[in-house]
Amino acid sequence: MSGIKYHMSVPVAVGVLLVGLPYSISIAVQWVYGWPNNPGYKKYIEALKPRRIYCLTRAVLETLKYLQYGRLYFQWKSWYKNNRNRKQFMKGITFGRRSNKLDLYHPPNVDRTEDAIAPLVVFIYGGAWGSGDRSMYCLLAKQMAEELKATVICPDYCIYPKGNVLGMVQDIADCLVWAQQSGQKLNFDKDNIVLIGHSAGAHLCALTTLFLIDTRDELFIETTKQRDITRAIRGVIGLSGVYNIMDHYEHEQTRAVEYVSSMHKAMNGIENFAYYSPTHFLNKINQDKLNRVPPFTLLHGTNDIIVPVESSTKFSELLNALSVKVSLFLLPRVDHTEMVTDLMAPDRRFYHPIYSCIKTEYRKLLGQPADFPQHHQSSE
Repeated sequence: MSGIKYHMSVPVAVGVLLVGLPYSISIAVQWVYGWPNNPGYKKYIEALKPRRIYCLTRAVLETLKYLQYGRLYFQWKSWYKNNRNRKQFMKGITFGRRSNKLDLYHPPNVDRTEDAIAPLVVFIYGGAWGSGDRSMYCLLAKQMAEELKATVICPDYCIYPKGNVLGMVQDIADCLVWAQQSGQKLNFDKDNIVLIGHSAGAHLCALTTLFLIDTRDELFIETTKQRDITRAIRGVIGLSGVYNIMDHYEHEQTRAVEYVSSMHKAMNGIENFAYYSPTHFLNKINQDKLNRVPPFTLLHGTNDIIVPVESSTKFSELLNALSVKVSLFLLPRVDHTEMVTDLMAPDRRFYHPIYSCIKTEYRKLLGQPADFPQHHQSSE
């Protein structure tokens, strides 16, 4: 009898492992984050299709690799809360129409006198338009200030469901307005700004820049201010960015995450994908505005499965076709998360290769020679 029970338990265990576990994971994820956009009971039929269950379970299990960043998590948590580090940055500065907060990181070993001002880097974090906050990137911003010898600001913005993509662009534009108003007081060069963004943050950097060039009414910012900011932006550096929303939605479909992802919700539906795609925008603007588009630098890891490398290669091809300056770096073995986490500490595996690309292009954007001390004297 015990032998029969044993032989029965094996297929039951296999069934639970191969069927019960994937279906349980997928149903739980879809219950929390969103069912397919099908009417009535059809959404459940779509949700339970074997291919969707398999792909979605695989995508969920892939997130377990984030456990390897546990040590890094405690590092930035403790660093951000340690008051002894406050001399390196200013924390929780209020800006913009929604009273968001930003942190400002000082460049180290730079003479902070009235005659020496550092360029400004604005770092926009990613998080699929639905997660993230500025404190998570304190170590990155600190290292970026050191490596680039720049003042670095990292702002929060209204992620979904608190806001949609337009609100996010407005918040980033508000941050740039704040920078224009605060440069003299906080001793950074408001007329030398480089935007750096990762993933959704790279998309928002590109989109905000293009909206400002187009002096969009929906930004609710005076036209003269928009033009001042546009002139101040020396370039955009995109790390593993999304530049064509429809292309990325189709990629999400292959991973069966398109309904649990916050992207299509943050865009206010598929019908707005083109409107919020930098690629679509660039194909529509006139030559005068196209001439004002700043240079782009695109970095992408070849091991990225969350945002495929084609996102950057296609965007680079479009920029080249439109005669917009662009540099493209494809980094072997780098995945989507490593592109940003490995900028947080010098002992990370890809810290030096990634920063090598960023520093070279950053200096070009500011017109600095390789041996330039990376801060300049004010002309005023």
